Amino acid sequence: MDHSTSLLRLIFLALGAALVLLVLRSAFRLPRGIDTSTTSLFDDAAAGSSCTRFAPWGCRKADRTTKPPSHETDVPRHPLDPLTVGEINRARELLHTHPPFASSPSSLLVHSLALDEPEKAVVLAWRKGADPLPPRRAVAVVRFRGEAFVLAVDLADGAVTPLPVPASGYPTMTMDEQVSLCFAPFGDPAFNATIRRRGVRMSDVACLPISLGWYGPTEENRRLIKVQCFSAEGTANFYMRPIEGLTVLVDMDTREVIQISDSGAGIPIPAAANTDYRYARHTQEDDRTTSTAGAGPGFQKVRAPSMEPAPSGPGVELVDGHMVRWGGWEFHLKADARAGMVVSRARVQDPGTGAPREVLYKGMASELFVPYMDPSEAWYFKTYMDAGEYGFGLQAMPLVPLNDCPRHARYIDGVFAAADGRPYVRENMICVFERYAGDVAWRHSESPITGMDIRESRPKVTLVARMVASVANYDYIMDWEFQMDGLVRIKVGLSGILMVKGTAYSHLNQVRENEDMHGTLLSENVIGVIHDHYVTFRLDMDVDGADNSFVRVDMARQETGPGESPRRSYLKATRHVAQTEKDAQVRLKLYKPAEFHVVNPTKKTRVGNPVGYKVVPAGTAASLLDADDPPQKRGAFTNNQIWVTPYNKSEEWAGGLFVYQSKGEDTLATWAERDRPIENRDLVLWYTLGFHHIPCQEDFPIMPTVSSSFDLKPVNFFESNPILKQRPTKEDDLPVCAATAA
Repeated sequence: MDHSTSLLRLIFLALGAALVLLVLRSAFRLPRGIDTSTTSLFDDAAAGSSCTRFAPWGCRKADRTTKPPSHETDVPRHPLDPLTVGEINRARELLHTHPPFASSPSSLLVHSLALDEPEKAVVLAWRKGADPLPPRRAVAVVRFRGEAFVLAVDLADGAVTPLPVPASGYPTMTMDEQVSLCFAPFGDPAFNATIRRRGVRMSDVACLPISLGWYGPTEENRRLIKVQCFSAEGTANFYMRPIEGLTVLVDMDTREVIQISDSGAGIPIPAAANTDYRYARHTQEDDRTTSTAGAGPGFQKVRAPSMEPAPSGPGVELVDGHMVRWGGWEFHLKADARAGMVVSRARVQDPGTGAPREVLYKGMASELFVPYMDPSEAWYFKTYMDAGEYGFGLQAMPLVPLNDCPRHARYIDGVFAAADGRPYVRENMICVFERYAGDVAWRHSESPITGMDIRESRPKVTLVARMVASVANYDYIMDWEFQMDGLVRIKVGLSGILMVKGTAYSHLNQVRENEDMHGTLLSENVIGVIHDHYVTFRLDMDVDGADNSFVRVDMARQETGPGESPRRSYLKATRHVAQTEKDAQVRLKLYKPAEFHVVNPTKKTRVGNPVGYKVVPAGTAASLLDADDPPQKRGAFTNNQIWVTPYNKSEEWAGGLFVYQSKGEDTLATWAERDRPIENRDLVLWYTLGFHHIPCQEDFPIMPTVSSSFDLKPVNFFESNPILKQRPTKEDDLPVCAATAA
């Protein structure tokens, strides 16, 4: 054999190895931010690394200049504090020694490991400093050799007790399998051949694992997922370059490719031009434009104000890591792998007595439902349940200081368990900060006709607890905003990147008359598909105590009698106390207005009104899907905007405990069918905030944030305006800036 032949073989071997490396690199392109934003514990090799085969994305970079807190020595200080690093490790040890898992601990996959919160009465009775913490327990959702288990783990005595397992569905996907599923198709020769036929380099392919809902018996008894892919050539925004129509059905446990569907062979991949949203990329383009064509429009020069706190420092107290105190409010705040952010034991100080008064025992986002409105083969199944399928908290990335949160914000980390049960830290997952946006808390000025020179005004300063979840392309900004007048505003902001569809059309004049594109042509070969977002919140209201009633205050036109008044009509309010769950189901109607109160019938103001809070809806949307459509059966918790159920510790997740591939038989709608009594009981109020989204060109290539909210507002809760005595801001309150020496 001559030397030239040997050299050619060597070159081909090197090229083959390089191709394999490029494929693996492209397969990990989707979660490339995870390895830089997730902190693993015990990263020192001597301490036993958590960079395991399950969690390569949880490994800390070795070149970090600032070592983040490890939380290794944290201890719980409140009954509702999340599991600590030590407790997660303890639970892992107990699970590994529990039969049948002890026979093969490496086969045990941890899908969820969280605090099993003590009974409500125990938490309410606990007093810091006077009482020891209640026994600490964890609840684990695991899979072992294909079978799911739900287990209670006593961290003190080591007991592991089985709990009921849902009849259908599977647990929330772990982050580890979400990552690995991105590259599962690359091991299939038919998939690779399809990619080559579509004219995409393997090194440019980025894939996403997409939950497939449930559409009949053929999808049962097997964990399945659909994977769709994109071209990342020339842009970080690969979402705008779909390989349209290519869908790969994968067995989640074996990683076997079951079926490949390619219905988009004639559809071009959209161009990369104008899709990148990164600041550095645009500054480079501006520099090129300026050097060749003179001064361009450039970036807007508006910058966020410094939002510096008062000279004495931030008014926010973060006690023992999770208790927040500010402006008369006190509440417990923690990160949760499924819900994202949980607010508990929210109490507000009475301005008259100084005593703290109960408002909310626990509030959180229970489920998200995101159905896309395209019934075609490559799109019909896109009806995501982001909390139950992907883990809303698992998708929370570290917040960006000065941009996501102001300079003086305080941060809370999340401590979660990877698929092998080892703990890892999600840094800066929640921020808490004071906000002044120029709004007015209350004011009044007297007109000159009264002869009184009165001008009284007070600034509105609020406290915000914020978390952002980046669920693949979409970013959800979740705010809980507390006001000094007792109001709580819960706001959802939507940003990020649209999920788009490739098309042969580059202009609307090419579209056939009456053709349904299922969306908007945003750019050449790009359709933004119409979709909805629904966020269902679980609000365990405890207004001045646990036993409350739900009151619907209907407003209707009342006609005046003959000769009664020059007026012919007026608005009359009528109160209806809900007796059972079905009495309290509400579908909002603009021309049938009502108020929705949660009152404590045993507590009255000095003039006899029951103390209460009311739910105040803002802009929202309702699902228009057929009630028998499989996605709507699973998302039946969106059938009403308001539900009220009696408190039940096990009823926390509106879509059920196991959402993935569930049939919808364990949802809020199912529970409420029992029509249980709710008058003067411990109540849970559920509110669904909705968005219809018809994409527009301003959403391309990345969406400006759109927000909506609802309020929990005091209604006869206080004897009078609770911030009546708030002091006005004076010049002396402003910080004085000293010039630095040259």
